[in-house]
Amino acid sequence: MADNGTTKLINIAGKTLVKPNKKLGERKECQLVTFDLPYLAFYYNQKLLLYKGSGEHEFDEMVAKLKDGLGVVLQDFHQLAGKLGKDEDGVFRVEYDDDMDGVEVIEAVADGISVDDLTGEEGTSSFKDLIPYNGVLNLEGLHKPLLAVQLTKLKDGLSMGCAFNHAILDGTSTWHFMSSWAEICRGSSSISVPPFLERTKARDTRVKLDLTLPPDPLSATSNGDAHPVPQLREKVFKFSESAIAQIKSKVNANPPSDGSKPFSTFQSLAVHIWRHVTHARELKPEDFTVFTVFADCRKRVDPPMPESYFGNLIQAIFTATAAGLLTANPPEFGAAVIQKAIEAHNAKAIDERNKEWESAPKIFQFKDAGVNCVAVGSSPRFPVYSVDFGWGKPESVRSGCNNRFDGMVYLYQGKGGGKGIDVEISLEGGVMEKLEKDKEFLLEN
Repeated sequence: MADNGTTKLINIAGKTLVKPNKKLGERKECQLVTFDLPYLAFYYNQKLLLYKGSGEHEFDEMVAKLKDGLGVVLQDFHQLAGKLGKDEDGVFRVEYDDDMDGVEVIEAVADGISVDDLTGEEGTSSFKDLIPYNGVLNLEGLHKPLLAVQLTKLKDGLSMGCAFNHAILDGTSTWHFMSSWAEICRGSSSISVPPFLERTKARDTRVKLDLTLPPDPLSATSNGDAHPVPQLREKVFKFSESAIAQIKSKVNANPPSDGSKPFSTFQSLAVHIWRHVTHARELKPEDFTVFTVFADCRKRVDPPMPESYFGNLIQAIFTATAAGLLTANPPEFGAAVIQKAIEAHNAKAIDERNKEWESAPKIFQFKDAGVNCVAVGSSPRFPVYSVDFGWGKPESVRSGCNNRFDGMVYLYQGKGGGKGIDVEISLEGGVMEKLEKDKEFLLEN
């Protein structure tokens, strides 16, 4: 890790496996379903939470509290303490064994790094050593824990780097687990909302996948060295509540005459990002550009699933248009394209997508989101700044290095509360430079 040219070492002090506090008895197994399986060739999903604090003993006490709380919360979320396996028919599943499995907890020390050093960091290279399982594919959960947590002592606080196996849970489940863990650490004897663990209620089709060796998405260039992986930059653009209101107001200034609904906050911000990234890429008018959103399907499936459904219940929704049409038309044009795609993704469309996939399973790579794409993951609805383990809210919440490609966007709620939104985006370096100077994108006069 570098800071002003000075290397700051992170020393690993130890590793332990944390298991549920109480033995669960017989071996627990849970079939992975169609919503889970396409993500086996993604990387572990990484999150970084930074907390202020100070003092050697305080760090030790924080770690002890976190480990104790983890042991309690894993009684409900025991699938996170397991490993991937296959049944006798070759169908992937989560397996949990009291004697073998657990969550990997790594303790580390980085006394030369402060919380402020990290909260001001735009990219992710400085986070790499603070979050475990960089470049580890979800398929490797066959022999690795499905959750790894690195707790690092900083000069004035603690960093919590988490790596979740994306083949067994999505963002909604991730933050349900994190909120529940924090609830226990704050003194609750039990969690307020237990996870709904019966994933076959959402889809009960058994799909055999012949996957043995992990594919390497990073090597999948279309023509060898002729198309090298672009050098990406990451940046967080912070849009205040008033900025979000301004964007939404502009998109809804000329309501469509067909009687369709006003554009939502998400649709308004999404088209704002899509149009300005497309402009910064300097695409030809006839070039296609794709917008992709990983949409929560809990309320879309039939029958609907509870918010506490544990697993993946997301699907990628794709829509495309010509770059010239997107940038030359007013923003409501692109917003309507996004809105129609989202509204069309109902229970019937979800079922058809599942049947199509089950008939010819395709394991996606993390960058299969489309040409010239803007792809949105995460959600500003996730309560990331409510994850308080007893020493206050996080100073910052960020994504790690995994699953990033040109055009990947993560949305987080703003730290100040209200309706502000942080836009964490990865782009090719030259495109990012243009976006940083785009006053209309930044809402600067």
